[in-house]
Amino acid sequence: MEDNLIKVIVADDHTLVRDGIAEMVTAIGKYEVLAKVSNGKEAFEYAELLNPDIVLMDVDMPVMNGLEATQRIKSQLKGVKVVVLTMHGDPALIKRMMEIGAEGFLLKNSDREEFIDALDRVSHGKTYFSSDAAQAVISGKHVTPGNFTVGTDSILASTLSEREIEILRLVAEGFSNKEIGEKLFISHRTVDTHRTNLMKKLEIHNTAGLVRFALNNGLTQS
Repeated sequence: MEDNLIKVIVADDHTLVRDGIAEMVTAIGKYEVLAKVSNGKEAFEYAELLNPDIVLMDVDMPVMNGLEATQRIKSQLKGVKVVVLTMHGDPALIKRMMEIGAEGFLLKNSDREEFIDALDRVSHGKTYFSSDAAQAVISGKHVTPGNFTVGTDSILASTLSEREIEILRLVAEGFSNKEIGEKLFISHRTVDTHRTNLMKKLEIHNTAGLVRFALNNGLTQS
């Protein structure tokens, strides 16, 4: 095992899925799969034994589900990050995973590029919730402010002005530049300037990224 590789455990109760995820992770080049496990109990036990950087966690698994396993890992194993990989986009599940501290949430229909982006962000101390997951929360219940702050994202959030946070919240709620301008009594060009500045400050390149950031840091209103 090379010390400079990012260590990963893959937890999924379907052998073909588990093996496929492990192969994709290994093929990236800078990750090493320490173990492939089939239930949440094994995920926790192997994480405790091997101290990985990231656990890729399915939700529906026998013996112990991914939600309980994630909760145990986040409460008992310092420094182990969890990226949830599931077919379920239920807003309540996504919100609960945020509350207990999961650093990422991806649906299994995500493409390879998004999967790699999520791993890279999480491995560098950031968070990643897919645009599908973000939209699921927006269309259901919003994340309660203060429930989810983590690492670099929290530091970046503290650098935003009140106006930038206001605009970020409205972007996350689905309003256009024109609608935001009308709400705040400013021109849509001014809104566009603020959005551009937000993306530069937060190192985000699209609207979906702004939505994820707002959700991850409890900046949306309930």
